[in-house]
Amino acid sequence: MRRLFVILMIMCFLACNNQKKEKGFDKANYEEVKENLADKEKNNPAKFLVVENRDRKNIIGQTVVKGTLHNKATIASYKDVQLKLSFFSKTAVSLDEAMETIYENISPGETIKFKTKYFAPRGTDSVAVKIVKAVGY
Repeated sequence: MRRLFVILMIMCFLACNNQKKEKGFDKANYEEVKENLADKEKNNPAKFLVVENRDRKNIIGQTVVKGTLHNKATIASYKDVQLKLSFFSKTAVSLDEAMETIYENISPGETIKFKTKYFAPRGTDSVAVKIVKAVGY
């Protein structure tokens, strides 16, 4: 019995000593991952910028497009966001397209508003807005 107790104690002692020691914070690895994430965010603005819009007609017949741009990135900021506005009929036929650039800085997590006016083609029922490109920094 005593022999069994000694063997169990030795096994417990060896098992405790063989545990992997917890690694400390690896700052070099953290910085590398952070740089990779920053590059990914800067090079893919369309994945990290979200646009929402609504449109209406004003008193003189212009189509007023109001919307918001939201930056979902955690590190990268963007500026000079280029938007493509597509004008559609009730039957979803593309009538015309226009380009618009928003000359503002958008920091991570920030949302900005934009507003633009166009004389849209006759028969325009809706306007779709898509992000074409932006400058990441």
